[in-house]
Amino acid sequence: MLAAYFDCPGGPENLYVKEVMKPHPGEGEVLVKVSASALNRADLLQRRGKYPPPKGASDILGLEAAGSVAGLGPGCKGQWKIGDAVMALLSGGGQAEYVTVPEGYLMPIPSDMTFIQAAAIPEAWLTAFQLLHFVGKVQKGERVLIHAGASGVGMAAIQLVRLAKAIPIVTAGTQEKLKATTNAGAAVGFNYKNEDFSEKVLAFTQGSGVDLILDCVGGSYWEKNINCLSTDGRWIIYGLLSGGEVHGDLLARLLSKRASIHTSLLRSRDKEASNGYEQCIQFDLKIDDSFESFLWIPVLKQNLTHHYQIRHHLELLLRTLETTAKLSYNFPFFIKCLPFRTTESEE
Repeated sequence: MLAAYFDCPGGPENLYVKEVMKPHPGEGEVLVKVSASALNRADLLQRRGKYPPPKGASDILGLEAAGSVAGLGPGCKGQWKIGDAVMALLSGGGQAEYVTVPEGYLMPIPSDMTFIQAAAIPEAWLTAFQLLHFVGKVQKGERVLIHAGASGVGMAAIQLVRLAKAIPIVTAGTQEKLKATTNAGAAVGFNYKNEDFSEKVLAFTQGSGVDLILDCVGGSYWEKNINCLSTDGRWIIYGLLSGGEVHGDLLARLLSKRASIHTSLLRSRDKEASNGYEQCIQFDLKIDDSFESFLWIPVLKQNLTHHYQIRHHLELLLRTLETTAKLSYNFPFFIKCLPFRTTESEE
């Protein structure tokens, strides 16, 4: 089969289409013929050599995909049959013609959703879901601060917070992004570039602060996060866009509020089908009937025209696909709205 590949870490110019061995499903695995894949920040970091795949994972890019069941490995429990339309959460390998997936990592695609739309669902939505429910244990009426509110995870989180009957508050870097978060259901949003979001959050909550923070920024936000975190609040770190160094008396400030810090990474979780199956099924049960009312289509349609590196990565990859003699490599890619920087030097 053919796959998007690179031999040396670096820029998108290192990408090319390579003929590789077609995977065979192992115990409890399903072979999926890929119709669409998505592009995430982790793919760009991996291409640059800064985010290696977990041990045992495919070194092909792609953390999610949508397509049709093409084969079943031994030990599958009969949940899937050949031809079923599925979307999958992956540890890698999605940007290829075929990928093997533990059966518990598969989810059925709703009948009115295209493969391209479905391919941009698993990573962002399952990340947001597990941060809110498994880690944060969000409750009705709680106030949730979502950093990078216009990112893929952020937009999913806004809508899942609303579904949980809690209150989503966001930060973003432009008015255009804040408008998008408002359309998705954010109660209020603040531009972190020109205002102190902690002061604004405290004003909005009448001094109470937020009960839960979803933070992909890290070090540079620690003091403002603590300032606007409520007593007994939960601060969940799932990314370190600004780095991990903290300068200041974090522990004393945290202790004074009886607050807690949690960390989470979705990709590095144990590759056990039972865990993935439980997570996907709970996700299905909670949102399956609600997708029609969600604003996931506007999220998927954002083109990121001002985000140079993700666009450049995609353009070079698609140019390679167009010029390759192997026209059977025909699955499309789709860009999700993610918190990327905007210049070539800042990729």
